[in-house]
Amino acid sequence: MGRYTGPKGRINRRLNSQVFENAGAVRALDSRAFPPGMAQRRRKVSNYGLALQEKQKIKYYYGLRDKQLRKYFDQARRIKGNTGEQLLILCERRLDNVVRRAGFASSRPQARQGIVHSHFQLNGVTVNKPSIRVRAGDVITVRNRPNLKAMYQGIVESTTTENCDWINFDSGELKAIVTTLPSFEDVSLPVDVGQVVAFLSR
Repeated sequence: MGRYTGPKGRINRRLNSQVFENAGAVRALDSRAFPPGMAQRRRKVSNYGLALQEKQKIKYYYGLRDKQLRKYFDQARRIKGNTGEQLLILCERRLDNVVRRAGFASSRPQARQGIVHSHFQLNGVTVNKPSIRVRAGDVITVRNRPNLKAMYQGIVESTTTENCDWINFDSGELKAIVTTLPSFEDVSLPVDVGQVVAFLSR
């Protein structure tokens, strides 16, 4: 199964979390903060169901397939430290997430689309893989084309982003520098990563 392309508001409501950031999905959660489907008394969610929901938050938030998420989990287990924290740090270091956190795009799907269409350069080299893992000192810029510069300048001016201490973004130059690697405290997704680790360890 490929990446999810269905109604994003339904996912926000099902997970009761703002995993998709586009305006329609945000409004859907704000106006109807209950799961989609026919109104009925719902059963208490099992521990397995709760853990699955937490895993789905990470999957949809970062735009991952199950296979990709498990690959990151296997890598996180081999890194010294807390496995859950290392898993989220690996996800934060994805190029599409960095493009979004810097302010080049208003959502991760938009950032991913721009990368796939070769709109960005990493350290002066044009790239088209959203899953590239950034390192401290990496420089991300928009390709030197007037139409792309104008388009992303408009996006930057209309996009509100949270302060991201590990990325230095110059909106005038359309340049982002990864000053340091993110820590677990820099992760912007509210998720019980302990349950995710237990779920993926089954």
